[in-house]
Amino acid sequence: MAETLLKGSDITQRWGGLVAVNKVSIEIERGSVHAVIGTNGAGKSTLINILSGEFPPTEGKIELLGKEATHWSQAKRARQGLGRSYQRNTIFPDFSVFENCRLAAQAQVQRPWVWWNDAQKCKQSVESANRALELAGLSEVKERFAGLLSHGQKRQLEIAMCLAIQPEVLLLDEPLAGMGAEETDRMLKLLDNLKAGHAILLVEHDMDAVFRIADRITVMVNGSVIASDTPEQIRVNPDVQTAYLGGH
Repeated sequence: MAETLLKGSDITQRWGGLVAVNKVSIEIERGSVHAVIGTNGAGKSTLINILSGEFPPTEGKIELLGKEATHWSQAKRARQGLGRSYQRNTIFPDFSVFENCRLAAQAQVQRPWVWWNDAQKCKQSVESANRALELAGLSEVKERFAGLLSHGQKRQLEIAMCLAIQPEVLLLDEPLAGMGAEETDRMLKLLDNLKAGHAILLVEHDMDAVFRIADRITVMVNGSVIASDTPEQIRVNPDVQTAYLGGH
């Protein structure tokens, strides 16, 4: 059986009288890409924010690597094996590609009691950064200023920064936004290579890419899940066709 690394049960989020997420249950398994799709305002970003620990749900339960994590902080979830990318680039443009990754790795390996050591020479952080850059296909540009990368490479760098903390779960919020066909192909190849050792949750609007890469798709409408199944079943689901895909 597949190993569930991240699980949300009956997650609900209320903002005053608005129910942004309504009793959503989801399981993210190692070795798979689980895509969450829906129109703007469907509750996708709120769901990923709750799973990543930006704020706790109004109701419901979250388990990370088999442990109760509903009220864990975002930092603790990261230390326990959860990496997350955002819709907007969150890199340091004036630092090198390598230094961006090394700083991410350093946040995972904090040693304030050895303040006299040069953090840039921390062997574990350097090794983690180099490994992440290799996985993300950025080793050849590691010394380049991050701000000089192409849009697609910047998105790859964000994933590399996630990988630098050696996570088992990856939450990726629209990593394909703004990409051309060649950059999209490169990113999908990266995700396909990563999924064997990770559980990946993908929030994405590019339906062609979703159906190419996803092993399972959850469809949200107005904060609720209307379907969760394989891409083949989602494609022919009449409720999904009516609410979202429109004959895709």
